[in-house]
Amino acid sequence: MPSTSVEHRTHVTPQTVLIIDDEPTARVALAARLKRLGYRVLQADDGKVGLDMLRRERPDLTILDWMMPEMDGPSFCELVRQDPELLSSQILMMTSNDQPEQIAEGLARGADDFLSKAASKYEITARVQAGIRAAGLIRRLEDVTAEIRRKQDTLERELQSAARYVESLLPVSGTIVPGVEMVRVYRPSLGLGGDLFNVVPWSDNLLGLYLLDASGHGVSPALRSASFATFLRRESLLRHVGSSDPGAILTEANKHFPLTENGHYFTIVFATLDIRSHTLSYATAGHSGVFLHRKSGEVYWIAKPNLPLGFDSSTIYGTEVLSVDPGDRLYVLSDGLYEVPDATGNLWGQDRLEQLVCTLGRQPLSEVLSSAVNEAVRWLGHEQFPDDVAVMAVELRETQTHE
Repeated sequence: MPSTSVEHRTHVTPQTVLIIDDEPTARVALAARLKRLGYRVLQADDGKVGLDMLRRERPDLTILDWMMPEMDGPSFCELVRQDPELLSSQILMMTSNDQPEQIAEGLARGADDFLSKAASKYEITARVQAGIRAAGLIRRLEDVTAEIRRKQDTLERELQSAARYVESLLPVSGTIVPGVEMVRVYRPSLGLGGDLFNVVPWSDNLLGLYLLDASGHGVSPALRSASFATFLRRESLLRHVGSSDPGAILTEANKHFPLTENGHYFTIVFATLDIRSHTLSYATAGHSGVFLHRKSGEVYWIAKPNLPLGFDSSTIYGTEVLSVDPGDRLYVLSDGLYEVPDATGNLWGQDRLEQLVCTLGRQPLSEVLSSAVNEAVRWLGHEQFPDDVAVMAVELRETQTHE
């Protein structure tokens, strides 16, 4: 018959069993039996000493007597289950009264299994081995959990680094060229967002602006957006398109960024502001979050219904032209700002956003955007937007000419 010795069977450091019993004879006899089976055995003669030993030694299995002075078995179990460091410890309760009511109480207060003091040596061996197996599984699960947490921490640090990189791609609020002020807001729904916007300076008098929105959330959309942002740099556009015409830019981008295998795509608005002629040229691809707030108070949503990029490589995107005057403001934003639901599912919507902008009138752009975000948060009921929020507001300043 093969040996049941743990040490012979596994060839590793033997598992540790802690016996807590105030009866020396019973404790020593059980300890001798477990040592013959190959276990390392620790002993304590009361619950308080045993609890200290459990904290210090972290045995694989604790065999605990029910009736003890100072601290009985069920009280010991409760203290163990309340300690996060000891919570997963395996406890085998010994009792001479193995009635169903008592067993139920012991299990309810934290014991994992029961062992009758009248049990045969075969049952003792079987229950101890079962407890050791359970302890091994729990230890392995704890190790795996700890490793997952370490990997999550590493991933979180990498995502934060990537988020800082994405943020570095965005323009800084302020005067971007003489006579043009820009204020922006960026709040990704996750640590890493797929909405990007930027300024493309063509010349002293011609300024490009774009906002692109990648479908989906998280790392993949952010990477795709960063790649697209590289395509939208001035030198890249001059190489691939050869002009600053918004429609031509989107038509070419449509060929470079088809639907992904998972069906993800981009929506985008690209505009050029000619400061000298006071004209705004623009093209959109599936993007509806663009409006002009004129100095007169009129609000004009300039997006046209059309396909996002990537659906049809033969799509031609046209360029529209508007006149703009000093004091006019252009708002380019992702739908994550206004398509926020309240508790009943009703969206805040473009109309409420427009009304807020009109109510705030000629207040500074930074205050308008701050108020818009705060109102969206109030409507939503919490700070975590369900979609990325990206907004770029541009104002053509009124300048005085001198003869």
